[in-house]
Amino acid sequence: MATATGIATAWTLGANSNSPPFAPAIGANAISTMRAAFMIGILAMLGALTQGGSISKTVGVGLIDGVVITSLAATAGLLTATAFMAFGIYSGYPVPAAFATTGAMIGVGLSLGGDPVFDTYRRIGTFWMLVPPVSGTLAYVTATLLRRDDIPETVSVPLLAAVVGGIIANIRLGVVPSPPGSEQGSLSGFVARTVTNSQLLSGVVPVDAVAAAVTLGMAAVGFYFIRRRTQASVERGVRTFLIGLGSVVAFSSGGSQVGLATGPLENLYSVELGLPSFVLLSVGAVGILAGAWMGSTRLLQATAREYAQLGARRSIAALVPGFIIAQVAIGLGIPISFNNIIISGVIGGGLAGGSAGVSRRKIGVTLAFWLLTLVSSVLVGYGVYWVFSSVITV
Repeated sequence: MATATGIATAWTLGANSNSPPFAPAIGANAISTMRAAFMIGILAMLGALTQGGSISKTVGVGLIDGVVITSLAATAGLLTATAFMAFGIYSGYPVPAAFATTGAMIGVGLSLGGDPVFDTYRRIGTFWMLVPPVSGTLAYVTATLLRRDDIPETVSVPLLAAVVGGIIANIRLGVVPSPPGSEQGSLSGFVARTVTNSQLLSGVVPVDAVAAAVTLGMAAVGFYFIRRRTQASVERGVRTFLIGLGSVVAFSSGGSQVGLATGPLENLYSVELGLPSFVLLSVGAVGILAGAWMGSTRLLQATAREYAQLGARRSIAALVPGFIIAQVAIGLGIPISFNNIIISGVIGGGLAGGSAGVSRRKIGVTLAFWLLTLVSSVLVGYGVYWVFSSVITV
């Protein structure tokens, strides 16, 4: 029952939280809704398999001390989170999955008799509070720069592509060989260790220098590719970069969101069943894929059309900070809401062109709904497990 509930939660994540990365591209008419939903499913699934481990462990064992999350407790927490997210899909108001799941698991853990981990809560809460102003400000500044007449788009857009390429060289992936004591490695780190450990260059070239060279090389590739596209046609180059940026953000969303569905099952799969983490991540990845293909179109259109009327350039400005923040959160093992990140970026990018394209009422209702989600999910999670434990004998 816990596994089935985890798959249902992953399905809801695929439909709810993994859809915003392509919303700006749809709003800019760079890609159709159905094609975006298809790409989201594939990319988020790959991100879940290669980057989902750190978030899963935080949600599974880092929120409560003194107790383990049993299968019954996992079921109660996942049902609570899924109910909140399903309501968001039905209503059209994006529910922050990280808020719902984190709150539900804290409530379940307290109902189990566990102790709150206030240091973890402060770290997560601080990160969450910083996301909207940081994402919105970066999006606003980027959108403003892209609108400047004295900076040609054949330069500004390729420079942003170079930034994204440099970050890609340093993101941590489970499929890349990692150094001792780490479960994930980066492309720049792997190349640097390979080069510096070779007989020819051992002890001659510093590891950091090689890693920096790989980062610059990836940045140069991104710059050159988008530069060629924008020189041939500015509009085609901008749209190409927008779709590519949405793709890497969707990949990152899978890595950050799958742990919300698999984290409560960590004890069941790793301890009770003795299975490797890849098996659990695969369960979540399949659910995310199905959810993106079957249920993401409604929220894609809501986010793309209702929050701000964006062009391609402001859409790029909304996604660049989203990609950066997501990868920082994955590296720190902090569960995050992609709705929070992308919508903040969409609003910041929209404000760069004036406030007329931004729905103030929708923004206010959404912020209030996010806060209500966090508080109420703790209470509901506590109550649901209390009812389950009273009725069901394990």
